[in-house]
Amino acid sequence: MQQYEYMITRQRKWMFYLLALLVLGSAFTPYPRIFLGLLLGTVIGFYNLWLMQRKIQQFGKAAAEQRSTKGIGTFSRLAAAAAAVLIALQFEEYFHLIGVLIGLMTVYVVIMIDFAIFRVKD
Repeated sequence: MQQYEYMITRQRKWMFYLLALLVLGSAFTPYPRIFLGLLLGTVIGFYNLWLMQRKIQQFGKAAAEQRSTKGIGTFSRLAAAAAAVLIALQFEEYFHLIGVLIGLMTVYVVIMIDFAIFRVKD
């Protein structure tokens, strides 16, 4: 369980660094719409990551205590992603839709990079 906690901390740290870069990009580049789309998608993706990590911890505790759980929150994560797309469609002058979609996927890239780095060090 200790390694899982370290993994969660590393992934959240990487996500905060990425969010900081996206904020800087939206403020200081001539492409604020693209960076705001990336930022919106990444924020919702980070929320989904946090939700998934929390549900997996609950699932692991329930499995250790040999009791059942409701699920791992797939519907909640899909609803959050749909909300991000709807926000981007509603406010097209501020958010780039493709940027939002790419931002939603950055969480999975962060997870894969973290896994690769951890395996190389291990």
